[in-house]
Amino acid sequence: MTIQKITPFLWYSNEAEEAAAFYADIFPDSRVIRVTAVPSAGSTKVVEFVLFGQPFIAMSSGQPDPFNHSVSLMVDCDDQAELDRYWNALLEGGGSPEACGWLKDRFGVSWQIVPSDLVEMMAGPDQAKARRVADTMMKMVKFDIAALKVAYSGTTD
Repeated sequence: MTIQKITPFLWYSNEAEEAAAFYADIFPDSRVIRVTAVPSAGSTKVVEFVLFGQPFIAMSSGQPDPFNHSVSLMVDCDDQAELDRYWNALLEGGGSPEACGWLKDRFGVSWQIVPSDLVEMMAGPDQAKARRVADTMMKMVKFDIAALKVAYSGTTD
């Protein structure tokens, strides 16, 4: 695995290897590359993995701080089937759904599972459309792409 200039690094208390394998099973073009024990650091392990071709590094070593919403991983989805697939897979085994397309997986990592055109709908020049989309989005837990598109278009069918 080639380390990029910037690579996300996730620190788990003991489940970095399990988490990396869990994520690699969910996303295409994903795999665990290497697990390295750190001999002078007790049970510490460093896990190198790739999700959707993006390199990550994780470490198991008695996490001093829990994960929180300050950092999340956003998954861009082309359609409702893809959005549903990732949403359901990441919740498996004890995750919890949250508002506005957010969820926490069973390891406590925050994810945003979003339609690929959500930002475009909210960033367009028509503020009435953007407001309708934002108002609709704020009422959702898991995103409903069809409902967001209806809000954007201003139709009721």
